[in-house]
Amino acid sequence: MKRRSILKGVSALAPVAFWQPSALIGQMETSYRASLDHFDKLDAASMNEEDFWSLIREAYSCSPSIINFNNGGVSPQPRVVQEAVEFYNRLANEAPSYYMWRVIDQGREPLREKLARISGCSAEEIAINRNSSEALETIIFGLRLKAGDEVVLSKQDYPNMINAWKQRAHRDGIVLKWVNLELPSEDDGYLTESYMKQFTNKTRVVHLTHIINWNGQALPVAKIASEAKKRGYEVLVDAAHSFAHLPFRFDELGVDYLGTSLHKWLSAPFGSGLLYVRKEKINNLYPLLAAADPDSADIRKFENLGTRSFAIEQAISNAVDFYERIGAQRKYERLYSMQKYWSDKVKDHPKIKINHPLNKSHSGAIGNFLIEGKTAEEISIKLFDQYKIHTVAIHWENIHGVRVTPNVYSTHAELDKFINAVIKIAES
Repeated sequence: MKRRSILKGVSALAPVAFWQPSALIGQMETSYRASLDHFDKLDAASMNEEDFWSLIREAYSCSPSIINFNNGGVSPQPRVVQEAVEFYNRLANEAPSYYMWRVIDQGREPLREKLARISGCSAEEIAINRNSSEALETIIFGLRLKAGDEVVLSKQDYPNMINAWKQRAHRDGIVLKWVNLELPSEDDGYLTESYMKQFTNKTRVVHLTHIINWNGQALPVAKIASEAKKRGYEVLVDAAHSFAHLPFRFDELGVDYLGTSLHKWLSAPFGSGLLYVRKEKINNLYPLLAAADPDSADIRKFENLGTRSFAIEQAISNAVDFYERIGAQRKYERLYSMQKYWSDKVKDHPKIKINHPLNKSHSGAIGNFLIEGKTAEEISIKLFDQYKIHTVAIHWENIHGVRVTPNVYSTHAELDKFINAVIKIAES
């Protein structure tokens, strides 16, 4: 590892080469260099794993007074991404219709290539949008289903997606077949069979949530998808919490459609997302917002949003650079280890119940716990009011507890404070 190698190049703005001169470009390059100066101060020869993660923490603008353990809702952006958003926005405001449409928008195709590289699919299968809900509702409302067709989904799926399917059922007469999972589970057989029990000769689509946001349960998506594909069903995946969290490739899952939010685990700007559609499925999927040719096989038909935030879209590129400097496997190992660290310290307490899987094959950063005799709201409020630790109370279909979600910038010192706080609350 050489000096500056951890995040060197993260500041590079790929489209700069074709931009017309602007004073802002020079100013922004100076700002980027300043934001990375602290990396030069560390002797690479003495760097160990914790030194590396200390540098990553320095790359974020963490609150000095609040410990944020609700990264499952939305992740903060590292400074380099924040600065990119500000830069693109200021540049666009110099002459909006020129810089937005003729200059900044030209960076979309290079960005599509970068996203494809970390996703494990073709760039011609990726559309850039605003969040998981937009991506998944494009699929849900775009599938050519008819009255009587059945869709298999679970009660533990995300509410926006459940509501979209319910609207589709109300409007078009499709039939929803519900899986009700008892979680946590580390039994792939049980999880797979729970979906297969709902398969019939009328099944057309299977909806899977890769990581269930309520408690961090990872489903064996590839196994369930394999059973569905054997029977000719289409499979869509909600990857809001698995993308840039679990180390996987789209082509390994064997699914037809996928949607994710980039402002979660990729730490991209708020309001950025990705839609994946298998190439041969594009022409038969209607876009959510009208395109000139709804039967087109071009993935870009799903990007007819009109005027949008070019700053947010283009700064995704800097988030990808940051993610790649860490590395997918290294990031996952850190995230899982943070969850395991606190789980192991409290799991044997007689009053504390763990609501998430503990083994590595079914979990990552997201955890959930409950204290006997106390409500999730009571625990979450005490954690914040007394210890300034931000978590969230969860109540959803068989899952009741406090969700705890550290991130790559979280520290063991913060986790130790959390562990001590939980034990004190349990014993109070």
